[in-house]
Parts: sequence; structure tokens; C-alpha cells
Amino acid sequence: MDDYPLLNLFLTMMYLFLWVLWFFLLFKVVTDIFRDHSMNGWAKAAWVIFVIVLPYVGVLVYLIARGRGMGRREVKEAENREAAFRQYVKQAARDGGDTGAGGGHVSDLAKLSELKEKGHLSQEEYERAKEKLLA
Repeated sequence: MDDYPLLNLFLTMMYLFLWVLWFFLLFKVVTDIFRDHSMNGWAKAAWVIFVIVLPYVGVLVYLIARGRGMGRREVKEAENREAAFRQYVKQAARDGGDTGAGGGHVSDLAKLSELKEKGHLSQEEYERAKEKLLA
């Protein structure tokens, strides 16, 4: 350990950190290129080639030219995902949450009971329909 001073260790750690940070930024830029629906395919291909052939210059130019929209596109994507999730939850709640565990049959049983109470179903018809639902 005497031949590798403490300052060199810190510099090596800093270089490793910057290297990981660089790859994170590179992947973030490439992801943003493909997320942007306002660019056509040729523009996306040109940006990707530019970022791959001249990575440092390409990423810096992309951040300068289109960096402001990166945050907006990311927020829009998150809002779309949250809206889709909320829509799914509402749909699942509206359908009675039928996940195969029998939770969706509760409303059907309530309707059957209501029909029986109103006299539209006899006791025998009610029992047959109930058995069919629970089977």
C-alpha cells in the first residue's frame, strides 16, 4: 500500500464515480431521444449516431440543444403512467376486483338476493343461480 498514496486512491475513486456518472448520463440521453415523440425517425437516428460516434461532444450538445425538454418529457411520462395506473385501479374497482378469488361475485350475489326478495326468482331458482355463481 506504500506505493499507492492516499491521494491516488481518492483520485481513482473520483474517476470511477465520474465514469459511472457518465454512463448514467449517456443512458439518460439515449432514453430521452427515444422517448421524444416530436422527433421523427431520422432525427432520432442522427442524434444516436452523434452520441455514439462523438460521445462527449454529442451528449453535451444534446443537453444544450434539448436539455430543457428532457425534464418536461420525463414529467409527462410519469403523469401518463400514473393516469394509466389510476385508470386500472378504477377499472378493477368497478369490475368488483375479480381476481379469481371470488371477489367479483359479491355484486352478482347481491343482485340475485334482490331479485329473490322482489319475487322475481323462486327459492329453487335462487339456489341454482347461487350454486352456479359460486362454482
